[in-house]
Amino acid sequence: MREEHLSDSVRLICGDCREVLPTLGRVDAVVTDPPYGISWKHGAGPATRFPRFQDVIEGDDRPFDPAPFLRFPEVILWGANHYADRLPSSARWLIWDKKCGVKEDSYSDGEIAWSKTGGSVRIYRHLWNGLLAHEHGERRLHVMQKPIELMIWCIRWTEGRTILDPFMGSGTTGVAAVKLGRRFIGIEIEPKYFDIACRRIQAALDAPDLFIERPKPVQELMQWS
Repeated sequence: MREEHLSDSVRLICGDCREVLPTLGRVDAVVTDPPYGISWKHGAGPATRFPRFQDVIEGDDRPFDPAPFLRFPEVILWGANHYADRLPSSARWLIWDKKCGVKEDSYSDGEIAWSKTGGSVRIYRHLWNGLLAHEHGERRLHVMQKPIELMIWCIRWTEGRTILDPFMGSGTTGVAAVKLGRRFIGIEIEPKYFDIACRRIQAALDAPDLFIERPKPVQELMQWS
């Protein structure tokens, strides 16, 4: 297991979240896009491999179990339509419209997240053209990467000061948390993506957005193990 403390408000851990979760102190909200068993569901072999990235998605060869994450006060889980039968009922579902009425192709029109907090269904519209998607000035770094603005939108539906992403990938949730002045804990099992996440989140810390409050030291609310 490897740890990087990029600031007094950002802690990143390279390891298996199943092993790390019991060691964490206080966490207010989980916001994540977990591997939800697409290759298992479609019988695509031990794990999904995407030719452009030549990557295997760790954990995608088995059904996703959301139970370990439901104990946290606030939770947003993407891809929840793939495991909705294992989630409690909720009035609030977050919907990402990826086509915005202007695209027609074989990719899904949108993605769906389950939210533990109550409230109405909410829709976010952001055009994202499949594997060709990228951030402004940045090529796509992970096959399941989501837009930074989408994750900023997600985090804004939470009230917690410390955000946890146990399936951090290339670090988009961490970048969003930094931009919003939230504390962040990220866990990623794949060293390649852990390194990418470290670089992206460090860049966000080095160039903070104007008029966004800097997070207070995370030690004020939690004990590091």
